[in-house]
Amino acid sequence: MLKPGSAKETGLFFASLRPAVGQHQKPDRHEYNASTNRTQSAFSTMFLQPRTATYSAQDQLTWKILFDRQHALLHRRAAPAFSQGLERLGLGRNTIPDLAELSAEVLQLAGWELLAFGQPVSQTLFFELLARRQFPVVTRLRTMRDFDFSPQPDLFHDLFGHVPMLLNADFVDFLHQLGLAAQALAPADAAGRRQLWALYFFTAEFGLVSHEGKPKLYGAGLLSSAGEIHHCGDAGTPRLDFDLAAVLRTLVRDTRFQNQYFVLPDLAILADCVAELSGLGVGEWRVAA
Repeated sequence: MLKPGSAKETGLFFASLRPAVGQHQKPDRHEYNASTNRTQSAFSTMFLQPRTATYSAQDQLTWKILFDRQHALLHRRAAPAFSQGLERLGLGRNTIPDLAELSAEVLQLAGWELLAFGQPVSQTLFFELLARRQFPVVTRLRTMRDFDFSPQPDLFHDLFGHVPMLLNADFVDFLHQLGLAAQALAPADAAGRRQLWALYFFTAEFGLVSHEGKPKLYGAGLLSSAGEIHHCGDAGTPRLDFDLAAVLRTLVRDTRFQNQYFVLPDLAILADCVAELSGLGVGEWRVAA
């Protein structure tokens, strides 16, 4: 059992269930349609297809400025797993990555595929993709108006924030097990999905991990947002030792800065969280509000 903790103090501050599921199982080519809450055939939206998103000169400039700014902010603030993944993938400032090539590289290095979507997917579809070792990437790039904080995931959030972490074995094992846990829930179990989403949200989106005694960023919502980094690093913002029960009870705030953040002792603890939940039995693991 993970122990509850107290607020972290820091000087320099600056995101098991194993049923039989086929390795690298591929879903039908589809994209999520928010207006109908259903999936539909859309070969042209997927990576590895001839037609992919195109980006203007302004988009390329936005990417370059975002990359330079975040890369500078994350010096000595990002978790080593993120920095190592960024270097291995060769992501850089000069041009928006070719999505098909990046997907092929991630598949080779980590066994995961990237799927392109024009907008964020539903939680149901998101967890389904994780169970299949597939990660959705929004092809829309934020505008200068949302430069410091984008309330919705965008291309920079997904490619810069999430994709480098997919090369960390502990992190992707956690994502996969989260997806499997969601698939094991009854279709009507909305409370169970809300708590699984909270676990994902306060780790993969806004999580920190201790490294050499200091909290480092690994959540994509932090890695891709200058505003969130500064808010998280403020002396008045609580940074708590990770406690699973506390995380599952914490309100998800997906359109504004978080009230508090949780610091893992090690990324390997992530898989232990899902194993702990699954060990309580399907339908019986939820923490009381």
